[in-house]
Amino acid sequence: MRKNRTRWLTVGLAALLSLAALSVNQSAASAVIRVAEFPADCQLSHRLPDDPIVLPGLAGASHSHDFFGNHATNANSDYTQLAGSTGNCDPAVDISSYWVPTLYRNNQAVQPSIITFYYLGEGVNNPAAIRPTPVGLKIVAGNAKATGDADSIARWSCLHAGQVNPSKNFVNCPAGTQLETYLDFPQCWNGTSLDSTDHKSHMAYPVAGNCPSSHPVPVPKLRMVIRYPVSGDPSVLRLASGDGRTFHGDFFNVWPAGEMERRVRDCINVVVKCGHDGRPLQ
Repeated sequence: MRKNRTRWLTVGLAALLSLAALSVNQSAASAVIRVAEFPADCQLSHRLPDDPIVLPGLAGASHSHDFFGNHATNANSDYTQLAGSTGNCDPAVDISSYWVPTLYRNNQAVQPSIITFYYLGEGVNNPAAIRPTPVGLKIVAGNAKATGDADSIARWSCLHAGQVNPSKNFVNCPAGTQLETYLDFPQCWNGTSLDSTDHKSHMAYPVAGNCPSSHPVPVPKLRMVIRYPVSGDPSVLRLASGDGRTFHGDFFNVWPAGEMERRVRDCINVVVKCGHDGRPLQ
């Protein structure tokens, strides 16, 4: 009898340990963060005092912008012109145009070292509902006329220097690090307009993970991440538009429709991290 009791106690203890291990494994699995994204790495193409979204047709009327991606972007650019040109992004199929105000250090223009655009499935509660960014869509993020933190959505930090708190204005980066900034574009589209009079009202940001009823169509969140090879005293830095709080970005979508649709379907909607080719990373 005692042997049977011991055997059953042993079996019971083993079962309890197995259940505990299963619970731990399930908890660990549920803690894994799934990422929905596909990237585009681009290079500086050219600089011009042009802005084909805010000041179309007015060559030289803007402050200086750094243009990434499409080589043809200028004040007169429209979708047909850009679609007939080439770009410098990886993947090469992305011939979209991206631009930001030029950064100066001691009044000398600084060339960015790393420029990455992430198309993300975050921001809305249901990534499966995200639709492809429509061909020809124009989006502006940030405020070129910001005069205070409340007016700005800029974010500045230091690459590999987490001890430096992010700020809406320039930060003092330790020697050997780089100044970096990222900007999130609005991802809720009104479903009808590729642009608007103020170049912003056709788009909106989600609220509590949901797109407002006025802008019911979620598209991938575009996140612009730029690193500059500068560190140290931020008082010698300025943007063509003003201080760091005036950082802003513009996007003119020239992705081929089929490529954008495939990436949204195979990466964003199913919450998978994809590479530059738009295929899931192993």
